[in-house]
Amino acid sequence: MSDAKKLLRIFRGLDEGDQRSLLAFAEFLAAREAGGVAPARQVVAPADIPRPEEESVMKAIKRLMATYPMLDRGKLLNDTSMAMSKHVMHGVPAVEVIDELEITFKRHYELLSQPEEK
Repeated sequence: MSDAKKLLRIFRGLDEGDQRSLLAFAEFLAAREAGGVAPARQVVAPADIPRPEEESVMKAIKRLMATYPMLDRGKLLNDTSMAMSKHVMHGVPAVEVIDELEITFKRHYELLSQPEEK
């Protein structure tokens, strides 16, 4: 079975909410591919965008990208993809995945903020 057929079979087996999540995730990946390599970014303080009471994983990723615009999205792709996969494919609750994403983005920011060693 081709990957496209397998993906379509999985998509059709999901409820409407999960279908939207999977589609949003696919759009997220497609946008990263189209963006190519990100230009160098100046390290600035993260934006103060509060976390809403209820939030989807995809909206959390978008919020965190807006909170940390200085981060290279390409370097975050693997972590965000894995987090989305945990939620969509393995049923990990959104709140737990978002907690992990918060830590991941903060860790990436802290690594970026460290002075370069000579």
